[in-house]
Amino acid sequence: MKKLAGIIGISLLLSACSNNSTAEDAMQAYIEHWNEQEYEEMYNMLSSEAQETVTEEEFTAQHREIYETAGVSEPGITMPEYSEEQQEQFEEQTEPSLPYEAAVETNTGMVEFEEEASWQQEETEGSEEWKVNWEPAFIFPGLQTEERVMEETVEPVRGEILDRNDNSLAVNTSIDQVGIVPGETADEEAAVEELASLLDMEESDITELLSEEWVTEESFVPIKKLTPEESESLQEIENVEGVQSRETTSRYYPLEEQAAHLTGYIGTITEEELEERGEGYSEGATLGKAGAEYIYEDRLRGTPGRALVTTEGGEVIAEQQAEDGETVHLSIDTGVQENLFNELDGDSGTAAALDPKTGETLGLVSTPAYNPNNYLFGWPEGEYEELSEEEGRPFSAKFNSLYAPGSTIKPITASVGMNQGSLQPDEEKTITGEQWQPDSSWGGYSITRVSDRLEQVDLKNALITSDNIFFAQTALNTGEEKFAEGLRNFGFDEELPYDFPVQPSAISNEGLVSDILLADTGYGQGQMMMSPLHLATAYTTFLNEGDMLVPQLERLNDTEPEVWKENVLPEEGADVITEGLRGIVENENGSAYEPVSEDLTIAGKTGTAELKTEQGESGTENGWFVAYDYEQEDLLVSMMIENVEDEGGSAYVVEKVKNVFENRED
Repeated sequence: MKKLAGIIGISLLLSACSNNSTAEDAMQAYIEHWNEQEYEEMYNMLSSEAQETVTEEEFTAQHREIYETAGVSEPGITMPEYSEEQQEQFEEQTEPSLPYEAAVETNTGMVEFEEEASWQQEETEGSEEWKVNWEPAFIFPGLQTEERVMEETVEPVRGEILDRNDNSLAVNTSIDQVGIVPGETADEEAAVEELASLLDMEESDITELLSEEWVTEESFVPIKKLTPEESESLQEIENVEGVQSRETTSRYYPLEEQAAHLTGYIGTITEEELEERGEGYSEGATLGKAGAEYIYEDRLRGTPGRALVTTEGGEVIAEQQAEDGETVHLSIDTGVQENLFNELDGDSGTAAALDPKTGETLGLVSTPAYNPNNYLFGWPEGEYEELSEEEGRPFSAKFNSLYAPGSTIKPITASVGMNQGSLQPDEEKTITGEQWQPDSSWGGYSITRVSDRLEQVDLKNALITSDNIFFAQTALNTGEEKFAEGLRNFGFDEELPYDFPVQPSAISNEGLVSDILLADTGYGQGQMMMSPLHLATAYTTFLNEGDMLVPQLERLNDTEPEVWKENVLPEEGADVITEGLRGIVENENGSAYEPVSEDLTIAGKTGTAELKTEQGESGTENGWFVAYDYEQEDLLVSMMIENVEDEGGSAYVVEKVKNVFENRED
């Protein structure tokens, strides 16, 4: 009996030492440790062959680092319920392969897969235990020994910018990228010299690229992306020894300088921008830096995707698809845009064109300009530095900046007077002489008008002759408070409701603190400042029964125009103002009569803003002309050109604006 008891005791002891009587039991225990991330216990269950390939430290580090990178809090491993037939097969096999299932929640999404774990019995301290023939692919399919995973951003396709007729303003296009393979050049110095000449680049810039640490004799070293126009010379470029080209995709601005300040450009995100933007951007991403690219960044950008990939093989484990950016349709008419630029090219100036019945922007131009493609394809040698030093500020938009409006403000002064009851449309003022002041309190200061031909002056004739005294008196008769109120009704001292940031137009620095300042403001001098875009917007009032429209940068389609300011002047007042503005163009006494264009049906107002500090001194002049077609009612243009004192003043601008109307497409 004692001998039998001893045998039973030994059997119980051996049973206790063998933790899992079947491979299934072992698998279940391993999975429990796995889900709890108990790596020491897991490692102890590895076969001796598996332990020869990985130490416990390496085994633990690989699991932890992979799960941490992937954002895994629980591995999500389960063992399916095996059928009786499967169980019988497992019992008969010396090295059964037991299926398991994984549903792993990662930062990139759910990763679901099925694998098999091969088990074998090994003798351990006098007992047989089931051990697993572990492989890295147990963690995620495709993993190799010591391999990790990484998250990559999947960049969305940037949305394009089109005009009202679906013409391209900013698009993604296939382009050629030129590069050098160093090992294929017998004389690298000569090849660099020739290529630099063909690409209009500094030789040192190419040499620097070729000296990067990663470059080998077999490497294709990218040198420059070619614009579609430059690609016409690709064959000549590829004749340079060692030079090759590869096709890639790039942003491209077909109108180049003609729409530079409108479209803006994209570029690589900076550290500061990355910190500011945060989610949705990663190092090396691109974003809008200026213009419409900047304004509509959130819509054009799209939503990046993410991919969880292995570090060595690059195998994708999980992927969140990127959501491509939205195509933005601007209200711009490419034909109008090009016409405006062609008229302004060579001058320092700006123009805004609207559809006066909808408020849609048909053109926005600022000159001098730059080619936005150079930010993507590289600057010709010395061009960036040259533009940076140019007085006309090529990199700054002017259509949203502020300038003294000169006499173009006079129709607005008249509107304020009529709306405030201080001016009647048919009222005549008696004005004698070229100079006027209300009394001696003005000292030596007086208002000067161009001509003293008329003594009985009504609104229509005051507009035609651009009578400074008439409009100075209108402002004074209206009074400081009501005149300022009337100007605010036109949107002064208020943000323009427009997608493109525009500086608020200003009545004065610190209020209309004197009668002289009030009078000067009435005819567009004083301290009044206005943006060309706001000025164009204000003139929509004269074609919309006294309502001022909201300017639009996006195509409206079938959406109704939106009113920004209602009833800023009586409806009959709008008709009188249009009649006066017609006279400026059609009456031989009008300042916009020359050059004569009999086929045009435009009404408009010229203006010359003198930039000087004291009355009587000479200064530079900005010339203005704001005009609209009173018959077709399809185009309104506000144009300003700087330094016109030697070009004939506002007459220089008049001819250019008339050309825009004449050259518009039917």
